[in-house]
Amino acid sequence: MTARGLAVAKGTGVRRKAFIAEDDPSIRKLLTTLLHERAGVDVVGAASQSTDASVWLLEHGNSWDLALIDLFLEEGNGLTVLAGCRVRKSGQRMVVVSNFATPDMRRRCAFYGADAFFDKTTELDELVSYCKSLGSSTVPSA
Repeated sequence: MTARGLAVAKGTGVRRKAFIAEDDPSIRKLLTTLLHERAGVDVVGAASQSTDASVWLLEHGNSWDLALIDLFLEEGNGLTVLAGCRVRKSGQRMVVVSNFATPDMRRRCAFYGADAFFDKTTELDELVSYCKSLGSSTVPSA
């Protein structure tokens, strides 16, 4: 059986492609592993600064389905990245993953174009469920 046949046999089907904007290398690694192993998502790019993240997302518009954005980066912030990607393909999702999950910040992120917001200290299971749902016809918002 081919590698493609094995993937289908295991039920993974088409894998989603994600970009991560996160300044902490250990959190980037955790998210990469979590998405790959539990949500069927492959990380195709990452950045620790808002300018680098924005440039990568715009230059690789056909290379990602999901962008996970932290609010506090080495340079700039996640709101800038969100605002820079307001116009994107209908299937592309911008998700904030931050430990600064106040009700006001959730509203601000939604205003700047976030499709969902997850607290990275308490809502990683919900993030995985959200990512798994991206293959379905309806994508929930959080």
